Amino acid sequence: MNAPPADAATGSPLEMAAKIVPVAAVLAFLGAWERSLPVIGEIVVVGLLGASVLAAVHHAEVVAHRVGEPFGSLILAVAVTVIEVGLIVTLMVSGGPGAATLARDTVFAAVMITCNGIFGLSLLITALREGTASFNAKGTGAALATVITLATLSLVLPTFTTSVPGPEFSGVQLAFAAVVSLALYVLFVFVQNVRHRDYFLPAPGPTVRPLRPATARLGGVLVAERIEEDEEADTEVHAATPTLRTTLTSLALLITALVAVVGLAKVESKTIEAAVSGAGLPHAVVGVVIALLVLLPETLAAARNAQRRRIQISLNLALGSAMASIGLTIPTIAVASIWLDGPLLLGLGAVHIVLLGLTALVGTLTVIPGRATLLQAGVHLTLCASYLFLAAVP
Repeated sequence: MNAPPADAATGSPLEMAAKIVPVAAVLAFLGAWERSLPVIGEIVVVGLLGASVLAAVHHAEVVAHRVGEPFGSLILAVAVTVIEVGLIVTLMVSGGPGAATLARDTVFAAVMITCNGIFGLSLLITALREGTASFNAKGTGAALATVITLATLSLVLPTFTTSVPGPEFSGVQLAFAAVVSLALYVLFVFVQNVRHRDYFLPAPGPTVRPLRPATARLGGVLVAERIEEDEEADTEVHAATPTLRTTLTSLALLITALVAVVGLAKVESKTIEAAVSGAGLPHAVVGVVIALLVLLPETLAAARNAQRRRIQISLNLALGSAMASIGLTIPTIAVASIWLDGPLLLGLGAVHIVLLGLTALVGTLTVIPGRATLLQAGVHLTLCASYLFLAAVP
């Protein structure tokens, strides 16, 4: 079976929607700026905000497919981080009682959701289909170590430093954390894409799957089924590369969608905070909402790759998003804090430090063997669920 041409699906409804949504979202942002919207207007704006996030990651995937792995995962992670930073800054500019902790809450939510939620979901899908999820422990372990180091330096240390009262860095400490975070992220990108690129590609060798009892007795039918499944997976993996024209169009629409997301987030900032407050939830839930919103497309992309037997790409997406969320967001917020009013509280509380430590320990034990089962997937998903529950009920 031959792969369809790269531009074959350009007339599909989903492809057309991905082209229309960014433009419509920018027009909606311009029309809603500094205006009081009726309820129906708020609903439309929120819908366009969510659709713009999906469109942005769709176009990032097209560009990523053109450049190949592991550059593709990097592009997706950076695109998601740009959206996250834009949402954080726009909400911090609007002020409010939780502006000082919004960056911390959002970045930590992204770490927990990626390292446990997306990571665990990818393992779960693969383990259910293959029996055991096999991945490259060298690259995955290096990525996890970088994420935990970045999280500790940026989110844990401010709780224990003494130069400034409270869970806050002094100006010099914040500058140091920002430089170190960015340097470590750049170093990881160099290692991932240049120095040890093979560490982040799928582990060599076929994946062994258990025979299904219902089909094991059918002999030739089972072989035919396996061949059909393998051809389908191979077709998906080796789909035609997008043309240069398609790639450039997606790049332009990606930038448009990112502008729309940031603009619509500014328009809806008061509404988001009012909804959380009206529901009687802690203000930290705003950070969780932002993280869930920007990571939804990343979650779908990771799940789709896991279904296509590309677990390594799924794990690259999960850990790469967590790493970019810290390594790019903290330096950006540090620069923004120069002109933003109020303190910048980055230090985690005791409960979140415990959850981060447990995530580091469990993640290490999962990654070291290079293979994971349903049990490891369940443990990671349980940690993610525990974090979400405790965010709403601290």
